[in-house]
Amino acid sequence: MSAVERKTACVTGGNGYIASALIKMLLQKGCAVNTTICSSISGPLAVFRADLEEEGSFDEAVAGCDYAFLVAAPVNLKSENPQMKELVEAGVRGTLNVMRSCVRAGTVRRVVLTSSAAAVSGRPLQGDGHVLDESSWSDVDYLSSPANKTSPGKAYSLSKVLSEKEASRVAEENGISLVTVCPVVTVGPAPAAEAKPCVAAVLSLLSGDQEMISTVKLMEKATGGLMLVHVDDLCRAEIFLAEKPPPPPPPAAERYICCGLSATMLQLARFLAAKYPEYNVDVAALGDLSEKPRIRLSSEKLAGEGFEFKYRTLDEMYDDAFLEYGRALGILPLITMLFPSYIICFSGGDHNERMQILAYSDSENSFKFKN
Repeated sequence: MSAVERKTACVTGGNGYIASALIKMLLQKGCAVNTTICSSISGPLAVFRADLEEEGSFDEAVAGCDYAFLVAAPVNLKSENPQMKELVEAGVRGTLNVMRSCVRAGTVRRVVLTSSAAAVSGRPLQGDGHVLDESSWSDVDYLSSPANKTSPGKAYSLSKVLSEKEASRVAEENGISLVTVCPVVTVGPAPAAEAKPCVAAVLSLLSGDQEMISTVKLMEKATGGLMLVHVDDLCRAEIFLAEKPPPPPPPAAERYICCGLSATMLQLARFLAAKYPEYNVDVAALGDLSEKPRIRLSSEKLAGEGFEFKYRTLDEMYDDAFLEYGRALGILPLITMLFPSYIICFSGGDHNERMQILAYSDSENSFKFKN
């Protein structure tokens, strides 16, 4: 791709799990990428210092970009004393700050907001067999009720719902094309040296982390199943939606669920016990769990646009590369290091940030750094 043809994309939170995989994929497509982490870098990846809490701090990163991918979001599912108001307001404020930077840039053709299935299914569901699509929204009154005020999971869901709605408002008021993607629980290896809690959660049956196993049980109880998508499919979907032709004016926010597989914790445990017997997954110790998902999140709208998932089974999602990634992160016991891609490690203090690549990356798609 020539310099004239090359598109520029901004990806927020470039050291994160999903964002790092998205950056890698965009670079492989020949895009120039701006991202927001604390470092200085040259080449096709430009890194800017930005803070979700600081109005205008994303202006430089977004300036001149064709696409903006809003991936970064504060989340702490393990907090023992969460303050719902602060968690929710931080998420909404961060989204609005980036959206306003996109408005000021004047070059952004489309904004892709990474929301969550938590913005779709966070409400009481009676009975089984529900199929939820993009018209389903989590219930704000339910999520913000006194009974849920100490739940970080409910705060996360509420933050995602309100962030979506506020992003849509800003987009419609300023004529920006906005696509919101609502992914389910994400699995698979990524270039990030640290991963969000869901990676430890979905590997907990292998790691034996009882706290995370309990988290997965609570997730399944709250959502009616264990819905999964491979991180590569999620990134492919976001790029696919960024590049698709815009809808006819006036611009309206579009919403897509990204779900590759609907399963249960019991199905996953049985599968892992059979495929990886060396990890001694104790299915019986999990207790009374559902045999089948109570609900299904439909990605028919995304498929109807022409997108095809590459990972549709547990066997495809829980491959050796994902387990090697878990070992590299320290989630799983270190057996061998055959990780086929690269891992980015971020370290340093306020005045001495560094980015370092651990493991191999081919020269065509490698990152280039300043000393």
